[in-house]
Amino acid sequence: MNPEPSHGFTTRAVHAARGFAGNTGAVMPPVYLTSTFARGNPDGFDYTRSGNPNFRLLQQSAAALEGARFATCFASGVSAITAVVSTLKSGDRVVAEENVYGCTYRLFDRVFAKFGVQVRYANLAEEANWPVITATRPALVWLESPTNPLLKIVDIAGVSRVAAAVGAPVLVDNTFASPFLQRPLELGATLSLSSTTKYVNGHSDCLGGLVATNDPAWQDRMQFAQKALGLQPSPFDAWLTARGQRTLALRMERHCANALALATWLETRRGVRQVRYPFLPSHPQHALARHQMRGGSGIVTAELDCPAETALAFCRHLRFFTLAESLGGVESLICHPATMTHAAVPPEVRRQVGLGDGLLRFSVGIEDFEDLRADVDAALTEVLG
Repeated sequence: MNPEPSHGFTTRAVHAARGFAGNTGAVMPPVYLTSTFARGNPDGFDYTRSGNPNFRLLQQSAAALEGARFATCFASGVSAITAVVSTLKSGDRVVAEENVYGCTYRLFDRVFAKFGVQVRYANLAEEANWPVITATRPALVWLESPTNPLLKIVDIAGVSRVAAAVGAPVLVDNTFASPFLQRPLELGATLSLSSTTKYVNGHSDCLGGLVATNDPAWQDRMQFAQKALGLQPSPFDAWLTARGQRTLALRMERHCANALALATWLETRRGVRQVRYPFLPSHPQHALARHQMRGGSGIVTAELDCPAETALAFCRHLRFFTLAESLGGVESLICHPATMTHAAVPPEVRRQVGLGDGLLRFSVGIEDFEDLRADVDAALTEVLG
């Protein structure tokens, strides 16, 4: 039996889309490692680029968690971004939050600009800047909340109301929150996008992306992009993502608890200039974060009072935080955005949005907190004294 929307999040995560078991009695679905299917099969599959049972299982279960009618899975978060932006045409305008993911910026600036897509960036965390949406009348409004890596919180419901007044669809990159902590469609967004590589999978062992929507026309566009652009994941990656999704709630609760504890401690530590975490009272959008999220997620951003070389030296002295791209796995990672995730963003743009050379992004895992705190403390002592 598939759960109802009224059932709890974890019940839905475990039991949604439990079909395709056949008559084997298998409790969990297999991996359908096939490139093609016999014509006329009852479930309508023909070729894995245009559909696979593992895709369908993941899409149905993800839609249940997003509170969506539809979901489409992709090979990566960037594939999901590409699918959405591929629906635009030359001359279309996008209004985007200025602190977007570095790969999103690169796609807009170096790929889709060549095809005539125009992007106007604005600080959409500030209501005073929302009139740019009305003035631009864009084909798409692009949000992140929390943003990467500055953890700004955007009022999704407020921006969605302004965009709706001019007929503009709103996309929210929900990667940093996950559907456990925030469901953009329930706040008025048209599209909820995630890099499922991160929290949804949660084990750093596969890539994936997802777009959820309640709009049938947008769903048709996403399915077309998945097939026509070859943006589909492998069946095994879809299986891994669905597997990880079942424990999303449990993992997010631990990520949130550890991240809040680390952020609270870092605020007291000498040598740390600024700490950003949505559920810290010092966060400028703390009240909004509490309103539209059920937890602050597992990312803490801290700016050290030092140049980039010292910040990188700090990273190399850590034992339990691996210096690496990505986030959202059970293990802790640390990232230096200026030289890693946002290296594609010009230095002057990084400075403009507040992304300094001493900024560090902690992806706080599910380890024992005291071990993580002691690790960070020892590394800070080593490089800052």
